Amino acid sequence: MEMECHVQGKLDGLDLRLLSALEVDGRASFSRLGGVLGVSDQTVARRFRRLSAEAGLRVVAVRDAERLGQDQWMLRLRCVPDSATVIADALAKRPDTYWIGLGSGGTEIVCMTRPRHPGDHDDLLLGKLPRTPSVVEIRAQQLLHRFYGGPTGWLRKFGALDEGQIAALTPRYDANAAAGSVGLTVPAGLTGPARIEPEDEPLLAVLERDGRATYPELQRATGRSESAVKRRLAALLASGAVYIDVEYHSELLGYPLAAVLWITTAPSAMHAVGQALATHDEIAFASATAGPSHIVVTAVVRGTAGLYAYLSGPLGRLEGVQHVEATPFMRRVKQLTYQHAGR
Repeated sequence: MEMECHVQGKLDGLDLRLLSALEVDGRASFSRLGGVLGVSDQTVARRFRRLSAEAGLRVVAVRDAERLGQDQWMLRLRCVPDSATVIADALAKRPDTYWIGLGSGGTEIVCMTRPRHPGDHDDLLLGKLPRTPSVVEIRAQQLLHRFYGGPTGWLRKFGALDEGQIAALTPRYDANAAAGSVGLTVPAGLTGPARIEPEDEPLLAVLERDGRATYPELQRATGRSESAVKRRLAALLASGAVYIDVEYHSELLGYPLAAVLWITTAPSAMHAVGQALATHDEIAFASATAGPSHIVVTAVVRGTAGLYAYLSGPLGRLEGVQHVEATPFMRRVKQLTYQHAGR
């Protein structure tokens, strides 16, 4: 099954191309985006504002825990009925949580955690959650190896941009340039160690709220010169310590249902299965895990029929898959950022 470039939701083809372009370079200027997409920068600006207001578009900086060598965990919390929403909202307000959803008839929470500091994970798993009376069971699985997701976004599977457009938008950072300017020599993710220093925190605090914050805004927030801000941001992006990501409401693209799939494989087949899953159109995230299942994935589909078709088709045909447990989300509480409106 190939992804359709025709959008069957409330967004049109230009909206999809713009979202896809932002997924390639979320900090690209409106004029650069317009030049690649063949429209004016005013058109891009109008579409960007509308997508932000109506489709939940957010462009934000994300710390890549895998590149930084930090632990990541998938949590499954079984809760007393009527308590899951309150607990999920409380988790969503934490800066170390992502991709929170309610499943199992509203009695289960699925959550990804990326502890930022030593002890944060212990505080959550050994402290706060066990002391929450409404949480009756906690299952935690450590993520071991990412097959898909992170800097590689799901929208590219739509094929809305051609190879030339992707190449024109793909940023190449010269982290050593005197003024930190964007150059054409060092592909992102291939230069320098992935490391975040304490003095980077004011810079990241702004970018985690608005990944398109201007250099003057970053200068004011950090108290550093604009050239120093440019150099440091280029270095962080080039090393892969940080990447710019986009979030949006996938239901407006005609894909309203997300489900977490817990997949058990033969140990020898785990890597091959993970690599195959990464190629499936439905998969937005896939990782090997340590725990009861060997691989966890997030599948995004058009509805329950689409989920059945995927489970019984592409996934069911994969050699080495022994068992699958599916947790469809009744509601997605948080993607990358917390939004109080219940998204």
